[in-house]
Amino acid sequence: MNYSNYTRREIIRQTGLALVAMALPYPLAAFSKFNKMTDNKYFDAIIIGGSYAGLSAGMALGRALRNVLIIDSGKPCNIQTPHSHNFITQDGEKPNVIAEKAKTQVLKYDTVKFHNDIAISGEKTENGFLIQTQTGEEFTTQKLLFATGVKDLFPAINGFSECWGISVIHCPYCHGYEVKNERTGILANGNIAFHYAKLIRNWTKDLTIFSNGKSTLTQEQTDKINAHDIPIIEKEIAHLKHENGNVQQIIFKDNTSFDLKAIYSRPDFEQHCKIPEMLGCELTEQGLIKVDMFQKTSVTYVFACGDNASPMRSVANAVSTGSLAGAMLNNEMIEEEF
Repeated sequence: MNYSNYTRREIIRQTGLALVAMALPYPLAAFSKFNKMTDNKYFDAIIIGGSYAGLSAGMALGRALRNVLIIDSGKPCNIQTPHSHNFITQDGEKPNVIAEKAKTQVLKYDTVKFHNDIAISGEKTENGFLIQTQTGEEFTTQKLLFATGVKDLFPAINGFSECWGISVIHCPYCHGYEVKNERTGILANGNIAFHYAKLIRNWTKDLTIFSNGKSTLTQEQTDKINAHDIPIIEKEIAHLKHENGNVQQIIFKDNTSFDLKAIYSRPDFEQHCKIPEMLGCELTEQGLIKVDMFQKTSVTYVFACGDNASPMRSVANAVSTGSLAGAMLNNEMIEEEF
């Protein structure tokens, strides 16, 4: 998307209308889950993904009196993360507690329905979109919002997945304070390792890079890392020794080991849901759904928010982009209706 297409007046108009829409009062009513025997299967908007971003968008749309369906399977990517941080008012809370509280609040708005399922396909229709789920349900809608997150592709290292989100972490803003000044590793290579070395040194000076094979750092990068007394170990890793996800040692294939308390890593990922690509949504070079400043994708009437469209993977950012996407989606309907 080319942001230059938006004039200052357009940005002010869009944002202003969105804020008005989000502030609309609406009486809370008792919620019932989607009932396939009695409920209409046509919605103003369908949100695929009902974690932090999806629920945040659902609240904005529910408060704007829109008939909304949220489809979610209940398996967020941070399912084993013990605590969420750097989210004001919720710092240190368990992620599932935040999600359940959010879901309870969102589903008090009686125009918002929740369907526990997995969306597996989608297609453009004459009047909008048709979504099919794993259980064989079909739903139609004017507008689509994907809050589906991404699927991490873990390296072939035993113990990595068990430690992910607990002691193998990706974000110092989310988890760095809890392991500050601890003996810490960076499991990465090349530019990612160099970036992490600069970043994580702010939280601990007891830092070691593990490239898991020959280093692909440039000579200039290597010289800068060495200048800050950060060792680079190129041995191949056999597995991570841990206790209940808390890493204790890196065990190398030569049977040597390295003691440490935390590891930063940024594994590869892919889109958790393939429907945006089915519909023609453009992806960035990093594999994220490309959106503009209003969370619109390259496909008309399709929006995206949260981890699937942002490199900043945090609960706070997911909530923020979800709220914006819901408001912008509603504003688009307002513009069409007026």
